[in-house]
Amino acid sequence: MPVLLAIGTSKGLFLATSDDRGGWQVSGAQFPMNAIYSVALDTRRPTPRLLAGFASSHWGPTFATSDDLGRSWREPQQPPIAFPADTGASLQAVWQIAPAGADEPEVVYAGTQPSALFRSDDGGVHYELIRPLWDHPHRPEWGEGFGGQAIHTVLPHPDDPGRVLVAMSAGGVYRTEDAGVSWQASNTGIRAPFLPDELPEFGQCVHKVARDPVAPDRLYAQNHHGVYRSDDDGRNWTSIAAGLPSDFGFAMVAHPRRSGTIWNFPLEADISRFPPDRRCRVYRSGDAGSSWEALSQGLPAGDFYPAVLRDAMCADDADPAGVYFGTRSGTVYGSRDEGESWSLIAAHLPDVLCVRAAEV
Repeated sequence: MPVLLAIGTSKGLFLATSDDRGGWQVSGAQFPMNAIYSVALDTRRPTPRLLAGFASSHWGPTFATSDDLGRSWREPQQPPIAFPADTGASLQAVWQIAPAGADEPEVVYAGTQPSALFRSDDGGVHYELIRPLWDHPHRPEWGEGFGGQAIHTVLPHPDDPGRVLVAMSAGGVYRTEDAGVSWQASNTGIRAPFLPDELPEFGQCVHKVARDPVAPDRLYAQNHHGVYRSDDDGRNWTSIAAGLPSDFGFAMVAHPRRSGTIWNFPLEADISRFPPDRRCRVYRSGDAGSSWEALSQGLPAGDFYPAVLRDAMCADDADPAGVYFGTRSGTVYGSRDEGESWSLIAAHLPDVLCVRAAEV
């Protein structure tokens, strides 16, 4: 089947298509001069739906959907994601779009800046604020990461619609088991080296969390200096950073079908956001983080300085899985053999903020 790769950048959305994941056709910019903070490919419906959250420096943030793979888009007259007037807040950006499980084919979640979670029951067209998380007593103390205070990870549980996990910078991981009626901080074992108490209940700067496709209570997290695994749906975390050249970075991607296989793109440190040794390498674990191997065949061999952001790395749902990442210098690389070898898909794009891929 053809694969569609959606590439969100600081100056528009680019769509790349390929029949064999070898040669790619890359479109021109859609929504030019808009920053595409989030994009999703909802393949639960007969015709896949594209969803995009973007922001204009002039017009502000908005949201659009496409049911014909980006040939046309629906932009509602009224903002589909908006804070109630009594919150005193206004939407700055949609950082994450997350379709729910197959049992809820019309449910889509959106994580935003400022840190809030919205839910849609009509396939991502209209949204309502999940008020109990917004009203959580911890919220006044949530900090702001370098990119802003935002919920950037939303992980609905595939087997239990009442369970949803979110992560934010900076605030940490929060979970609900009752469909959003109550929320608990779930950061036990995650260090926050930038705080006086390095093991607080909340306040950690989580960068990304991924869910195992076979054992859904197993989670993998890339934090601000820390790489972790949880085997109990986020209640407790243990370090899996041994074997990586650094425990700093943003991306964390799980294999779409195989348990224990994950990909990561380390950076040297928070104050030195370059790849370790200035080499372009993706790291893969096949045993849930117990060991790691560097993958670089086909990637640039010389000095390499660009970073990869939290949502600028993904896997598709083909077999074998394809893996993709985009850089802050506007290059996009892909692998059609789960990271064993890589090829250039696009170059000279604007700063890549997010990528998503799926068979269509």
